[in-house]
Amino acid sequence: MRTAYSVETVRAAERELMARVPEGALMQRAAAGLAVACAEVLGKVYGSRVVLLVGSGDNGGDALYAGARLARRGAGVSAVLLSPERVHAGGLAAFRGAGGRVVGAGDPEGVLRRADLVVDGIVGIGGKGGLRAPAAQLACAVRESGVPVVAVDLPSGVDADSGEVTGEAVRADVTVTFGAYKPGLLVDPGREYAGVVRFVDIGLAMEGGDGSGGGDGSGGSDGSGGGAVQALQYADVASLLPLPTGESDKYRRGVVGIVAGSARYPGAAVLCVAGALRGGAGAVRYVGHAADAVIARFPETLVSAGPASKAGRVQAWVVGPGLGDDSERLEDVVGADVPVLIDADGLRLADEAAVRGRSAPTLLTPHAGEAAALLGVAREEVERGRLSAVRELAGRYGATVLLKGSTTLVADAGGAAGAGGGGVVRVNPTGTPWLATAGSGDVLSGLAGALLAAGLGAADAGAVGAYLHGLAGRLAADGAPVGAHDVAEAVPLAWRDVRGD
Repeated sequence: MRTAYSVETVRAAERELMARVPEGALMQRAAAGLAVACAEVLGKVYGSRVVLLVGSGDNGGDALYAGARLARRGAGVSAVLLSPERVHAGGLAAFRGAGGRVVGAGDPEGVLRRADLVVDGIVGIGGKGGLRAPAAQLACAVRESGVPVVAVDLPSGVDADSGEVTGEAVRADVTVTFGAYKPGLLVDPGREYAGVVRFVDIGLAMEGGDGSGGGDGSGGSDGSGGGAVQALQYADVASLLPLPTGESDKYRRGVVGIVAGSARYPGAAVLCVAGALRGGAGAVRYVGHAADAVIARFPETLVSAGPASKAGRVQAWVVGPGLGDDSERLEDVVGADVPVLIDADGLRLADEAAVRGRSAPTLLTPHAGEAAALLGVAREEVERGRLSAVRELAGRYGATVLLKGSTTLVADAGGAAGAGGGGVVRVNPTGTPWLATAGSGDVLSGLAGALLAAGLGAADAGAVGAYLHGLAGRLAADGAPVGAHDVAEAVPLAWRDVRGD
């Protein structure tokens, strides 16, 4: 499990460790790891030209100490000091002592013209809001120069706790983060600005794990960590996959009911059923107006004229894809005493109080536009602040929420207390832009519904479903356009890949 921790939690761990180690030890550990990462990006250190963008405080100090190490290995290292009066004194002395050169910020294009690498040490994890002059101008100049960028701990201008970018920010090729991952490195838009993230262990003792992504499933999975964000790894997903045994029958494997599709949108029902069948359901019961289309493609489906409450035994329901305005079918499902996944038209039709009043688990799966409509805000606001949006929705509906998008997030009602706090939110590390295709979400709904029917909790079903769906998208696309039906057919391949079969 890869766990990212809030700034407050990281700062507390740093204070605890600094009280036990010699002064400056943490910065030296960070600088050593940073210098190694810079050397790997450069390929050849001797004779290379490196430019440090140095802000005030420890972030700039990390950059200066790393620059000193590179200078001692034969690199020509220049430092642009944005706040000379507040620069880290020890780092600057070490940098100059190693032969580093301080240059002015008045001509950023000239400073960058011959650089082989830029090190972004402008703002650390405590920075809020976009960069201001002259840092903003430097960030623009770096982007236009095309020079590779290594960011120190977090790209400057990215909010460490949320991944929000509210103004100018540095776009890094590599981000070297220290002691623990930060949520802004895993959640878009911050994730996009971070590039490849390298972790450097400096000895922090984080709650529930060290945040280094060891993959043993221990990284804060108890819900601790003060608003932590978790990304499942292969081993975590493999441990959660429901597998049949010799004693299994269709009910033990899980029967999922699907209320989806209409005369206008029969394909939504077909794709939802495909996701459920490929996702391991023991059987699929279908209720809706697209029965002929479903049976033609999947004759093993059990169809019913409805209502859902009369369709037969199920362990979970999926409702909403292509449903149109059929609120009666939705209300029948919401009233069921089994887990329910609500998607697409179902989100628009669902009554908030009825969802909150359910005794069985509920999983809502909106994309950014649907989430914006439920919250009464602009879509851009959701995309800019994905963590706060998913937590607010989970709290408002008393349900688990899977917010689809470039970074898919899963928050349950227990982890929904406010934008900056709350419990653990899962972030999905798989996927491809080719998944932005009609019907892809219908496949995900069926897949996650099958996992609910197999007995996974709502948060696990959402996180595992998103992981398999994203991996299936990658495998099906393989760098080329892909359709939703292709994604459904690739789900068993993703399952085998995770299992190592």
